Amino acid sequence: MRWIGRGLDLRRARLLPDAVAGASLAALAVPEVLGYARIAGMPVETGLYTLLAPAVVFALLGASRHLVVGADSATAAMLAAGLVGLAAVGSDRWVALAGTTALVVAVLLVLARVVRLGALANFLSRTVLVGFLTGVGLSVAVGQLGEMLGLEIAAREVPARVVEIGRRIAEADGVALGVAAAVVVLVLVLRRVDRRIPGALVAVVAAIVVSATVGLDVPHVGPVPAGLPVLVLPALSLDDVRAVFPVALSMIVVILAQSAATARSYAARDGEAADIDQDVVGLAGANLAAAFTGTFVVNGSPTKTQLVASAGGRSQLAQLSAAVVTVVVVLFLTPPLEILPLAALAAVVFVIGIELVDLAGLRRLWRVRRAEFALAVATAAAVVGLGVQTGILVAVALSIADHLRHSYSPHSSVLRKSPAGHWESLAVTPGARTAPGLVVYRFGSGLYFANASRLVEDVTTLTGSGPPLRWFCLDAAAIGDVDYTAGAVLDQVRARLRAAGIRLVLSNVIPPVADLLQRYGIIDALEPGSVFATSGEALDALDAPAAE
Repeated sequence: MRWIGRGLDLRRARLLPDAVAGASLAALAVPEVLGYARIAGMPVETGLYTLLAPAVVFALLGASRHLVVGADSATAAMLAAGLVGLAAVGSDRWVALAGTTALVVAVLLVLARVVRLGALANFLSRTVLVGFLTGVGLSVAVGQLGEMLGLEIAAREVPARVVEIGRRIAEADGVALGVAAAVVVLVLVLRRVDRRIPGALVAVVAAIVVSATVGLDVPHVGPVPAGLPVLVLPALSLDDVRAVFPVALSMIVVILAQSAATARSYAARDGEAADIDQDVVGLAGANLAAAFTGTFVVNGSPTKTQLVASAGGRSQLAQLSAAVVTVVVVLFLTPPLEILPLAALAAVVFVIGIELVDLAGLRRLWRVRRAEFALAVATAAAVVGLGVQTGILVAVALSIADHLRHSYSPHSSVLRKSPAGHWESLAVTPGARTAPGLVVYRFGSGLYFANASRLVEDVTTLTGSGPPLRWFCLDAAAIGDVDYTAGAVLDQVRARLRAAGIRLVLSNVIPPVADLLQRYGIIDALEPGSVFATSGEALDALDAPAAE
Protein backbone atom coordinates (compact mmCIF):
# COMPACT_ATOMS: atom_id res chain seq x y z
CA MET A 1 0.00 0.00 0.00
CA ARG A 2 1.26 3.51 -0.82
CA TRP A 3 2.01 5.53 2.32
CA ILE A 4 2.96 8.87 0.75
CA GLY A 5 0.60 10.90 -1.38
CA ARG A 6 -2.40 8.55 -1.11
CA GLY A 7 -4.72 11.55 -1.27
CA LEU A 8 -3.17 12.92 -4.45
CA ASP A 9 -4.57 12.34 -7.94
CA LEU A 10 -1.93 13.33 -10.49
CA ARG A 11 -3.78 12.27 -13.60
CA ARG A 12 -3.60 14.94 -16.30
CA ALA A 13 -7.37 15.26 -16.45
CA ARG A 14 -7.48 16.20 -12.75
CA LEU A 15 -4.65 18.76 -12.66
CA LEU A 16 -6.60 21.82 -13.83
CA PRO A 17 -9.84 21.18 -11.87
CA ASP A 18 -7.92 20.59 -8.64
CA ALA A 19 -5.68 23.62 -9.24
CA VAL A 20 -8.74 25.84 -9.77
CA ALA A 21 -10.36 24.42 -6.63
CA GLY A 22 -7.13 25.16 -4.75
CA ALA A 23 -7.18 28.79 -5.91
CA SER A 24 -10.80 29.05 -4.70
CA LEU A 25 -9.74 27.57 -1.37
CA ALA A 26 -6.97 30.13 -0.98
CA ALA A 27 -9.37 32.98 -1.77
CA LEU A 28 -11.63 31.84 1.08
CA ALA A 29 -8.95 30.68 3.48
CA VAL A 30 -6.52 33.61 3.44
CA PRO A 31 -8.86 36.12 5.13
CA GLU A 32 -10.31 33.40 7.36
CA VAL A 33 -6.96 32.25 8.75
CA LEU A 34 -6.10 35.87 9.56
CA GLY A 35 -9.24 35.80 11.69
CA TYR A 36 -8.36 32.45 13.25
CA ALA A 37 -4.97 33.86 14.23
CA ARG A 38 -6.79 36.69 15.99
CA ILE A 39 -9.02 34.18 17.80
CA ALA A 40 -5.93 32.27 18.94
CA GLY A 41 -4.22 35.45 20.10
CA MET A 42 -1.46 34.90 17.57
CA PRO A 43 0.20 37.36 15.15
CA VAL A 44 -1.87 37.49 11.98
CA GLU A 45 0.91 36.14 9.74
CA THR A 46 0.88 32.86 11.68
CA GLY A 47 -2.61 32.24 10.34
CA LEU A 48 -1.17 32.30 6.82
CA TYR A 49 1.55 29.88 7.93
CA THR A 50 -1.11 27.24 8.75
CA LEU A 51 -1.83 27.04 5.00
CA LEU A 52 1.79 26.25 4.17
CA ALA A 53 3.87 23.47 5.79
CA PRO A 54 1.00 21.90 7.79
CA ALA A 55 -1.25 21.69 4.74
CA VAL A 56 1.52 20.28 2.54
CA VAL A 57 2.48 17.65 5.13
CA PHE A 58 -1.12 16.46 5.49
CA ALA A 59 -1.53 16.34 1.70
CA LEU A 60 1.45 13.98 1.55
CA LEU A 61 0.82 11.84 4.65
CA GLY A 62 -2.97 11.73 4.94
CA ALA A 63 -5.17 9.17 3.21
CA SER A 64 -8.25 11.33 2.56
CA ARG A 65 -8.52 12.85 -0.90
CA HIS A 66 -10.92 15.48 0.41
CA LEU A 67 -10.09 16.59 3.96
CA VAL A 68 -8.64 20.11 4.05
CA VAL A 69 -6.40 20.85 7.04
CA GLY A 70 -5.63 24.28 8.42
CA ALA A 71 -6.42 26.74 11.19
CA ASP A 72 -9.82 26.13 12.75
CA SER A 73 -12.02 28.37 14.89
CA ALA A 74 -12.78 25.73 17.54
CA THR A 75 -9.17 24.77 18.22
CA ALA A 76 -8.06 28.41 17.93
CA ALA A 77 -10.55 29.39 20.63
CA MET A 78 -9.44 26.45 22.77
CA LEU A 79 -5.81 27.48 22.38
CA ALA A 80 -6.53 31.04 23.50
CA ALA A 81 -8.48 29.79 26.51
CA GLY A 82 -5.72 27.34 27.44
CA LEU A 83 -2.85 29.84 27.26
CA VAL A 84 -4.51 32.63 29.23
CA GLY A 85 -2.51 33.17 32.39
CA LEU A 86 0.60 31.51 30.96
CA ALA A 87 1.79 34.43 28.83
CA ALA A 88 0.74 37.80 27.43
CA VAL A 89 -1.51 37.45 24.40
CA GLY A 90 0.48 37.68 21.17
CA SER A 91 3.87 37.84 22.91
CA ASP A 92 6.89 35.78 21.91
CA ARG A 93 6.23 33.58 24.93
CA TRP A 94 2.61 33.08 23.81
CA VAL A 95 3.75 32.07 20.31
CA ALA A 96 6.32 29.66 21.73
CA LEU A 97 3.69 28.02 23.96
CA ALA A 98 1.34 27.76 20.96
CA GLY A 99 4.11 25.84 19.20
CA THR A 100 4.51 23.61 22.28
CA THR A 101 0.80 22.91 22.21
CA ALA A 102 0.98 21.91 18.53
CA LEU A 103 3.93 19.65 19.33
CA VAL A 104 2.10 17.95 22.21
CA VAL A 105 -0.97 17.54 19.97
CA ALA A 106 1.25 15.89 17.32
CA VAL A 107 2.73 13.48 19.89
CA LEU A 108 -0.71 12.60 21.26
CA LEU A 109 -1.98 11.96 17.73
CA VAL A 110 0.95 9.61 17.10
CA LEU A 111 0.14 7.76 20.32
CA ALA A 112 -3.50 7.62 19.28
CA ARG A 113 -2.44 6.00 16.01
CA VAL A 114 -0.04 3.53 17.67
CA VAL A 115 -2.61 2.27 20.16
CA ARG A 116 -5.46 2.68 17.67
CA LEU A 117 -7.37 5.28 19.64
CA GLY A 118 -9.13 6.60 16.58
CA ALA A 119 -12.26 5.59 18.47
CA LEU A 120 -11.74 8.77 20.51
CA ALA A 121 -13.40 10.42 17.54
CA ASN A 122 -16.64 8.91 18.82
CA PHE A 123 -16.33 10.56 22.24
CA LEU A 124 -18.27 13.51 20.88
CA SER A 125 -21.66 12.43 19.57
CA ARG A 126 -23.00 14.34 16.60
CA THR A 127 -25.62 15.88 18.87
CA VAL A 128 -23.04 17.15 21.36
CA LEU A 129 -20.77 18.31 18.51
CA VAL A 130 -23.63 20.49 17.21
CA GLY A 131 -23.91 22.06 20.66
CA PHE A 132 -20.16 22.39 21.12
CA LEU A 133 -19.58 24.16 17.81
CA THR A 134 -22.62 26.36 18.43
CA GLY A 135 -21.16 27.39 21.79
CA VAL A 136 -17.77 28.03 20.20
CA GLY A 137 -19.41 30.10 17.48
CA LEU A 138 -21.26 32.25 20.01
CA SER A 139 -18.08 32.69 22.06
CA VAL A 140 -16.08 33.68 18.98
CA ALA A 141 -18.76 36.12 17.77
CA VAL A 142 -19.11 37.82 21.16
CA GLY A 143 -15.34 38.02 21.42
CA GLN A 144 -15.23 40.23 18.29
CA LEU A 145 -17.91 42.71 19.31
CA GLY A 146 -15.46 44.92 21.17
CA GLU A 147 -13.26 45.62 18.14
CA MET A 148 -16.30 45.88 15.88
CA LEU A 149 -17.57 48.65 18.16
CA GLY A 150 -14.17 50.25 18.60
CA LEU A 151 -14.12 49.41 22.33
CA GLU A 152 -11.43 47.85 24.47
CA ILE A 153 -13.28 45.22 26.50
CA ALA A 154 -11.53 44.13 29.70
CA ALA A 155 -13.75 41.13 30.55
CA ARG A 156 -12.65 37.75 29.18
CA GLU A 157 -15.60 35.44 29.93
CA VAL A 158 -18.50 35.62 27.48
CA PRO A 159 -21.25 36.54 29.98
CA ALA A 160 -19.06 39.28 31.50
CA ARG A 161 -18.15 40.60 28.03
CA VAL A 162 -21.82 40.85 27.09
CA VAL A 163 -22.55 42.78 30.29
CA GLU A 164 -19.62 45.16 29.74
CA ILE A 165 -20.53 45.76 26.09
CA GLY A 166 -24.12 46.48 27.07
CA ARG A 167 -22.96 48.96 29.71
CA ARG A 168 -20.57 50.77 27.35
CA ILE A 169 -22.52 50.61 24.09
CA ALA A 170 -22.91 54.42 24.08
CA GLU A 171 -19.11 54.72 23.80
CA ALA A 172 -19.00 52.85 20.48
CA ASP A 173 -16.88 54.33 17.69
CA GLY A 174 -19.18 55.11 14.79
CA VAL A 175 -16.46 54.66 12.15
CA ALA A 176 -15.41 51.25 13.45
CA LEU A 177 -19.04 50.17 13.70
CA GLY A 178 -19.71 51.36 10.15
CA VAL A 179 -16.71 49.46 8.78
CA ALA A 180 -17.72 46.28 10.63
CA ALA A 181 -21.35 46.54 9.55
CA ALA A 182 -20.35 47.08 5.91
CA VAL A 183 -18.08 44.01 5.98
CA VAL A 184 -20.75 41.81 7.55
CA VAL A 185 -23.39 42.92 5.04
CA LEU A 186 -21.05 42.50 2.06
CA VAL A 187 -19.98 38.99 3.11
CA LEU A 188 -23.55 37.85 3.76
CA VAL A 189 -24.89 39.34 0.52
CA LEU A 190 -22.16 37.74 -1.60
CA ARG A 191 -22.71 34.38 0.06
CA ARG A 192 -26.40 34.74 -0.59
CA VAL A 193 -25.67 35.33 -4.28
CA ASP A 194 -23.24 32.40 -4.60
CA ARG A 195 -21.30 30.73 -1.80
CA ARG A 196 -18.44 30.12 -4.23
CA ILE A 197 -17.74 33.86 -4.26
CA PRO A 198 -14.99 34.55 -1.69
CA GLY A 199 -17.02 37.13 0.18
CA ALA A 200 -14.52 37.47 3.02
CA LEU A 201 -11.70 38.16 0.55
CA VAL A 202 -13.78 40.73 -1.33
CA ALA A 203 -14.69 42.43 1.95
CA VAL A 204 -11.07 42.49 3.18
CA VAL A 205 -9.82 43.92 -0.12
CA ALA A 206 -12.59 46.54 -0.09
CA ALA A 207 -11.74 47.53 3.49
CA ILE A 208 -8.06 47.89 2.57
CA VAL A 209 -8.90 50.01 -0.49
CA VAL A 210 -11.18 52.29 1.52
CA SER A 211 -8.60 52.58 4.29
CA ALA A 212 -5.88 53.47 1.77
CA THR A 213 -7.95 56.10 -0.06
CA VAL A 214 -9.90 57.69 2.78
CA GLY A 215 -7.53 57.13 5.68
CA LEU A 216 -9.97 55.67 8.23
CA ASP A 217 -9.28 56.83 11.77
CA VAL A 218 -9.53 53.38 13.33
CA PRO A 219 -6.97 50.86 14.63
CA HIS A 220 -5.29 48.80 11.91
CA VAL A 221 -3.64 45.38 11.82
CA GLY A 222 -0.18 46.91 11.71
CA PRO A 223 3.08 45.45 10.36
CA VAL A 224 2.80 41.96 8.87
CA PRO A 225 6.21 40.35 8.23
CA ALA A 226 6.72 39.22 4.66
CA GLY A 227 8.48 36.00 3.75
CA LEU A 228 8.15 32.29 4.35
CA PRO A 229 8.12 30.97 7.91
CA VAL A 230 11.47 29.91 9.32
CA LEU A 231 12.18 26.87 11.45
CA VAL A 232 11.75 27.69 15.13
CA LEU A 233 11.86 25.71 18.35
CA PRO A 234 8.73 25.74 20.52
CA ALA A 235 9.11 25.99 24.29
CA LEU A 236 10.25 22.50 25.31
CA SER A 237 10.79 22.56 29.07
CA LEU A 238 8.92 19.99 31.14
CA ASP A 239 7.01 22.76 32.91
CA ASP A 240 5.86 24.16 29.56
CA VAL A 241 4.71 20.77 28.35
CA ARG A 242 2.88 20.17 31.61
CA ALA A 243 1.21 23.59 31.37
CA VAL A 244 -0.20 23.08 27.87
CA PHE A 245 -1.00 19.38 28.21
CA PRO A 246 -4.64 19.83 29.37
CA VAL A 247 -5.59 22.05 26.43
CA ALA A 248 -3.72 19.75 24.00
CA LEU A 249 -5.62 16.75 25.34
CA SER A 250 -8.93 18.58 24.94
CA MET A 251 -8.02 19.50 21.38
CA ILE A 252 -7.33 15.86 20.51
CA VAL A 253 -10.98 14.96 21.03
CA VAL A 254 -12.18 17.81 18.82
CA ILE A 255 -9.57 17.16 16.11
CA LEU A 256 -10.35 13.44 15.93
CA ALA A 257 -14.12 13.93 16.03
CA GLN A 258 -14.29 16.76 13.49
CA SER A 259 -11.64 15.44 11.09
CA ALA A 260 -12.88 11.84 11.14
CA ALA A 261 -16.52 12.85 10.62
CA THR A 262 -15.58 15.08 7.68
CA ALA A 263 -13.25 12.55 6.03
CA ARG A 264 -15.80 9.73 6.41
CA SER A 265 -18.70 11.72 4.99
CA TYR A 266 -16.83 12.78 1.84
CA ALA A 267 -15.34 9.32 1.33
CA ALA A 268 -18.83 7.81 1.57
CA ARG A 269 -20.15 10.36 -0.91
CA ASP A 270 -17.61 9.22 -3.52
CA GLY A 271 -17.85 5.50 -2.66
CA GLU A 272 -14.35 5.39 -1.14
CA ALA A 273 -13.09 3.71 2.00
CA ALA A 274 -11.96 6.11 4.71
CA ASP A 275 -8.66 5.34 6.43
CA ILE A 276 -8.91 7.34 9.64
CA ASP A 277 -5.73 5.80 11.11
CA GLN A 278 -3.66 7.13 8.21
CA ASP A 279 -5.41 10.48 8.41
CA VAL A 280 -4.40 10.63 12.08
CA VAL A 281 -0.79 10.19 10.92
CA GLY A 282 -1.30 13.07 8.50
CA LEU A 283 -2.80 15.27 11.22
CA ALA A 284 0.12 14.43 13.51
CA GLY A 285 2.59 15.41 10.79
CA ALA A 286 0.67 18.62 10.06
CA ASN A 287 0.75 19.68 13.71
CA LEU A 288 4.43 18.78 13.96
CA ALA A 289 5.06 21.05 10.98
CA ALA A 290 3.00 23.77 12.69
CA ALA A 291 5.06 23.45 15.86
CA PHE A 292 8.35 24.04 14.05
CA THR A 293 7.19 26.79 11.67
CA GLY A 294 5.99 29.21 14.32
CA THR A 295 2.27 28.70 13.93
CA PHE A 296 -0.49 26.96 15.91
CA VAL A 297 -2.61 23.81 16.01
CA VAL A 298 -4.37 22.77 12.79
CA ASN A 299 -7.43 20.63 12.31
CA GLY A 300 -9.61 19.16 9.58
CA SER A 301 -12.02 21.84 8.37
CA PRO A 302 -15.57 20.89 7.25
CA THR A 303 -16.16 24.32 5.65
CA LYS A 304 -12.93 24.36 3.65
CA THR A 305 -13.47 20.73 2.62
CA GLN A 306 -16.94 21.60 1.38
CA LEU A 307 -15.59 24.59 -0.54
CA VAL A 308 -13.03 22.46 -2.38
CA ALA A 309 -15.65 19.82 -3.17
CA SER A 310 -18.13 22.39 -4.50
CA ALA A 311 -15.35 23.96 -6.61
CA GLY A 312 -14.67 20.61 -8.27
CA GLY A 313 -11.61 19.50 -6.27
CA ARG A 314 -11.23 15.76 -5.84
CA SER A 315 -7.77 15.29 -4.36
CA GLN A 316 -5.11 16.81 -2.13
CA LEU A 317 -3.66 18.54 -5.16
CA ALA A 318 -6.20 21.29 -4.41
CA GLN A 319 -4.65 21.83 -0.97
CA LEU A 320 -1.16 21.94 -2.49
CA SER A 321 -2.38 24.51 -5.03
CA ALA A 322 -3.80 26.62 -2.20
CA ALA A 323 -0.40 26.47 -0.49
CA VAL A 324 1.25 27.81 -3.66
CA VAL A 325 -1.18 30.75 -3.75
CA THR A 326 -0.48 31.40 -0.06
CA VAL A 327 3.28 31.49 -0.80
CA VAL A 328 2.60 34.32 -3.25
CA VAL A 329 0.59 36.14 -0.58
CA VAL A 330 3.23 35.87 2.16
CA LEU A 331 6.03 36.88 -0.21
CA PHE A 332 4.43 39.81 -2.03
CA LEU A 333 1.03 40.80 -0.63
CA THR A 334 1.52 41.35 3.10
CA PRO A 335 2.09 45.18 2.94
CA PRO A 336 -1.60 45.90 2.11
CA LEU A 337 -2.64 43.85 5.15
CA GLU A 338 -0.98 46.42 7.41
CA ILE A 339 -3.72 48.97 6.75
CA LEU A 340 -6.59 46.50 7.15
CA PRO A 341 -8.89 47.97 9.84
CA LEU A 342 -9.16 45.72 12.90
CA ALA A 343 -12.91 46.30 12.84
CA ALA A 344 -13.04 44.72 9.36
CA LEU A 345 -11.01 41.70 10.45
CA ALA A 346 -13.15 41.37 13.57
CA ALA A 347 -16.25 41.45 11.36
CA VAL A 348 -14.88 38.59 9.22
CA VAL A 349 -14.25 36.56 12.38
CA PHE A 350 -17.72 37.49 13.65
CA VAL A 351 -19.30 36.02 10.52
CA ILE A 352 -17.19 32.86 10.96
CA GLY A 353 -18.46 32.55 14.51
CA ILE A 354 -22.09 33.09 13.56
CA GLU A 355 -21.82 30.45 10.82
CA LEU A 356 -20.65 27.94 13.43
CA VAL A 357 -24.00 28.36 15.21
CA ASP A 358 -25.79 25.35 13.76
CA LEU A 359 -29.38 26.56 13.82
CA ALA A 360 -30.38 24.02 11.17
CA GLY A 361 -28.97 21.17 13.26
CA LEU A 362 -30.68 22.47 16.40
CA ARG A 363 -34.00 22.75 14.54
CA ARG A 364 -33.69 19.17 13.31
CA LEU A 365 -32.98 17.96 16.83
CA TRP A 366 -35.98 19.89 18.14
CA ARG A 367 -38.23 18.27 15.55
CA VAL A 368 -37.05 14.68 15.87
CA ARG A 369 -35.58 14.26 19.36
CA ARG A 370 -36.26 16.82 22.07
CA ALA A 371 -34.02 15.13 24.65
CA GLU A 372 -31.00 15.40 22.36
CA PHE A 373 -31.90 19.00 21.56
CA ALA A 374 -31.69 19.73 25.29
CA LEU A 375 -28.30 17.96 25.35
CA ALA A 376 -26.99 20.14 22.50
CA VAL A 377 -28.25 23.32 24.18
CA ALA A 378 -26.68 22.28 27.50
CA THR A 379 -23.36 21.73 25.73
CA ALA A 380 -23.54 25.14 24.04
CA ALA A 381 -24.40 26.78 27.37
CA ALA A 382 -21.43 25.07 29.04
CA VAL A 383 -19.04 26.35 26.36
CA VAL A 384 -20.42 29.89 26.57
CA GLY A 385 -20.72 30.02 30.34
CA LEU A 386 -17.67 28.01 31.44
CA GLY A 387 -15.27 28.58 28.56
CA VAL A 388 -14.19 26.50 25.60
CA GLN A 389 -11.65 24.33 27.43
CA THR A 390 -14.06 23.41 30.23
CA GLY A 391 -16.84 23.15 27.67
CA ILE A 392 -15.08 20.35 25.78
CA LEU A 393 -14.80 18.35 29.00
CA VAL A 394 -18.49 18.92 29.63
CA ALA A 395 -19.22 17.92 26.03
CA VAL A 396 -17.35 14.62 26.41
CA ALA A 397 -19.07 13.97 29.74
CA LEU A 398 -22.48 14.67 28.19
CA SER A 399 -21.72 12.36 25.26
CA ILE A 400 -20.83 9.56 27.66
CA ALA A 401 -23.88 10.32 29.82
CA ASP A 402 -26.09 10.21 26.73
CA HIS A 403 -24.66 6.81 25.80
CA LEU A 404 -25.20 5.54 29.33
CA ARG A 405 -28.75 6.87 29.28
CA HIS A 406 -29.53 4.84 26.16
CA SER A 407 -27.86 1.69 27.43
CA TYR A 408 -29.35 2.12 30.93
CA SER A 409 -32.84 1.84 29.52
CA PRO A 410 -32.54 -0.45 26.47
CA HIS A 411 -35.41 -1.24 24.13
CA SER A 412 -36.16 -4.80 25.14
CA SER A 413 -38.97 -6.89 23.69
CA VAL A 414 -40.77 -10.21 23.54
CA LEU A 415 -40.36 -12.02 20.22
CA ARG A 416 -43.26 -13.85 18.58
CA LYS A 417 -43.85 -15.48 15.21
CA SER A 418 -46.21 -13.55 12.92
CA PRO A 419 -48.90 -15.35 10.91
CA ALA A 420 -46.46 -15.27 7.98
CA GLY A 421 -43.84 -17.08 10.07
CA HIS A 422 -41.52 -14.11 10.71
CA TRP A 423 -40.31 -12.89 14.05
CA GLU A 424 -41.98 -9.72 15.34
CA SER A 425 -41.31 -7.67 18.46
CA LEU A 426 -43.88 -7.08 21.20
CA ALA A 427 -43.72 -4.79 24.20
CA VAL A 428 -42.70 -6.31 27.52
CA THR A 429 -46.07 -6.52 29.28
CA PRO A 430 -47.48 -8.82 31.98
CA GLY A 431 -48.45 -12.17 30.51
CA ALA A 432 -46.83 -11.63 27.08
CA ARG A 433 -45.90 -14.97 25.54
CA THR A 434 -44.07 -16.18 22.44
CA ALA A 435 -45.90 -19.50 22.44
CA PRO A 436 -47.69 -21.56 25.08
CA GLY A 437 -45.18 -22.19 27.83
CA LEU A 438 -42.44 -20.03 26.27
CA VAL A 439 -41.18 -16.44 26.38
CA VAL A 440 -38.42 -15.39 24.02
CA TYR A 441 -37.12 -12.19 25.56
CA ARG A 442 -34.57 -10.01 23.73
CA PHE A 443 -32.53 -7.64 25.89
CA GLY A 444 -31.71 -4.57 23.76
CA SER A 445 -28.19 -3.74 24.94
CA GLY A 446 -25.03 -5.04 26.51
CA LEU A 447 -25.57 -6.18 30.10
CA TYR A 448 -23.65 -4.24 32.71
CA PHE A 449 -23.97 -3.11 36.30
CA ALA A 450 -26.20 -0.09 35.58
CA ASN A 451 -28.88 -1.86 33.50
CA ALA A 452 -28.91 -5.34 35.04
CA SER A 453 -31.82 -4.28 37.25
CA ARG A 454 -33.83 -3.71 34.06
CA LEU A 455 -33.40 -7.41 33.25
CA VAL A 456 -34.72 -8.35 36.69
CA GLU A 457 -37.70 -6.00 36.30
CA ASP A 458 -38.63 -7.42 32.89
CA VAL A 459 -38.32 -11.02 34.08
CA THR A 460 -40.61 -10.16 37.01
CA THR A 461 -43.12 -8.52 34.66
CA LEU A 462 -43.21 -11.49 32.29
CA THR A 463 -43.30 -14.27 34.87
CA GLY A 464 -45.45 -12.64 37.55
CA SER A 465 -48.75 -13.20 35.75
CA GLY A 466 -50.23 -14.81 32.68
CA PRO A 467 -50.28 -18.40 31.39
CA PRO A 468 -47.80 -20.78 33.01
CA LEU A 469 -44.25 -20.82 31.69
CA ARG A 470 -41.95 -23.77 31.17
CA TRP A 471 -39.07 -22.02 29.41
CA PHE A 472 -37.72 -18.49 29.55
CA CYS A 473 -35.44 -17.89 26.54
CA LEU A 474 -33.02 -14.99 26.75
CA ASP A 475 -32.30 -13.93 23.16
CA ALA A 476 -28.81 -12.42 23.40
CA ALA A 477 -28.51 -11.12 19.83
CA ALA A 478 -28.10 -7.52 21.06
CA ILE A 479 -25.87 -8.37 24.01
CA GLY A 480 -22.26 -7.62 23.11
CA ASP A 481 -20.86 -7.82 26.62
CA VAL A 482 -21.78 -8.97 30.13
CA ASP A 483 -19.77 -7.46 32.97
CA TYR A 484 -19.12 -9.28 36.25
CA THR A 485 -21.97 -7.58 38.12
CA ALA A 486 -24.48 -8.33 35.37
CA GLY A 487 -23.21 -11.93 35.25
CA ALA A 488 -23.99 -12.33 38.95
CA VAL A 489 -27.46 -10.83 38.41
CA LEU A 490 -28.11 -13.20 35.49
CA ASP A 491 -27.16 -16.15 37.66
CA GLN A 492 -29.60 -14.95 40.32
CA VAL A 493 -32.31 -14.71 37.65
CA ARG A 494 -31.51 -18.30 36.61
CA ALA A 495 -31.83 -19.52 40.19
CA ARG A 496 -35.04 -17.58 40.73
CA LEU A 497 -36.62 -18.98 37.56
CA ARG A 498 -35.55 -22.50 38.51
CA ALA A 499 -37.16 -22.13 41.95
CA ALA A 500 -40.39 -21.16 40.12
CA GLY A 501 -40.16 -24.26 37.92
CA ILE A 502 -39.10 -22.31 34.84
CA ARG A 503 -36.07 -23.30 32.80
CA LEU A 504 -33.74 -20.56 31.57
CA VAL A 505 -32.39 -21.12 28.07
CA LEU A 506 -30.19 -18.91 25.89
CA SER A 507 -30.18 -18.18 22.17
CA ASN A 508 -28.18 -16.07 19.71
CA VAL A 509 -25.22 -15.84 22.08
CA ILE A 510 -22.14 -14.54 20.27
CA PRO A 511 -18.88 -16.42 21.03
CA PRO A 512 -17.22 -13.71 23.18
CA VAL A 513 -20.31 -13.49 25.39
CA ALA A 514 -20.58 -17.28 25.53
CA ASP A 515 -16.96 -17.38 26.77
CA LEU A 516 -17.77 -14.85 29.48
CA LEU A 517 -20.85 -16.78 30.61
CA GLN A 518 -18.75 -19.94 30.72
CA ARG A 519 -16.17 -18.23 32.96
CA TYR A 520 -18.90 -16.87 35.20
CA GLY A 521 -20.21 -20.42 35.63
CA ILE A 522 -23.62 -19.64 34.15
CA ILE A 523 -23.43 -22.06 31.22
CA ASP A 524 -22.53 -24.97 33.50
CA ALA A 525 -25.36 -24.05 35.88
CA LEU A 526 -27.97 -24.36 33.12
CA GLU A 527 -29.63 -27.64 32.34
CA PRO A 528 -27.92 -29.59 29.54
CA GLY A 529 -28.97 -28.47 26.05
CA SER A 530 -30.05 -25.00 27.17
CA VAL A 531 -28.00 -22.96 24.66
CA PHE A 532 -29.42 -22.61 21.13
CA ALA A 533 -27.98 -21.02 18.02
CA THR A 534 -31.28 -19.25 17.28
CA SER A 535 -34.54 -18.54 19.04
CA GLY A 536 -36.28 -20.59 16.38
CA GLU A 537 -34.31 -23.64 17.52
CA ALA A 538 -35.40 -22.99 21.09
CA LEU A 539 -39.03 -22.81 19.99
CA ASP A 540 -38.69 -26.07 18.03
CA ALA A 541 -36.98 -27.77 20.98
CA LEU A 542 -39.80 -26.82 23.34
CA ASP A 543 -42.35 -28.31 20.95
CA ALA A 544 -40.32 -31.49 20.40
CA PRO A 545 -41.28 -34.64 22.36
CA ALA A 546 -37.79 -34.70 23.93
CA ALA A 547 -38.59 -31.46 25.64
CA GLU A 548 -41.43 -33.01 27.56
